[in-house]
Amino acid sequence: MDKLIPDPPFNTINPFSESSIVEDLLTDQAAAQRALDYYLTPPAESKPKKSSTMFVIAPDVDNESLLAHACEALASLNVMASNLAFELESAQRSSALAIQQMVSLVELAVNRALDNIDPA
Repeated sequence: MDKLIPDPPFNTINPFSESSIVEDLLTDQAAAQRALDYYLTPPAESKPKKSSTMFVIAPDVDNESLLAHACEALASLNVMASNLAFELESAQRSSALAIQQMVSLVELAVNRALDNIDPA
């Protein structure tokens, strides 16, 4: 069956405007590349950040001593968070108890690391 209405022409772009479209696409591509380079590629002259030397752990301290100290600090933090939770109400209490639970889990992990270093 023949169509009464013919198909529109496939390429309706003016041949003179085609070059400007290509230039626009190249400009957009160059801008996108510059944006990606800016956000994803670190600058060549960037130096690694130097850690603070205000609080320094002596380099000759062994792992067992470090873990024992961390375990004692976590136990103290656990008690402080627990005491604070019982003085608070509703959502604040839930947040304090969540912090206390996270401290307890980290304390368990440190205790396990101590057990692995020096099994009783």
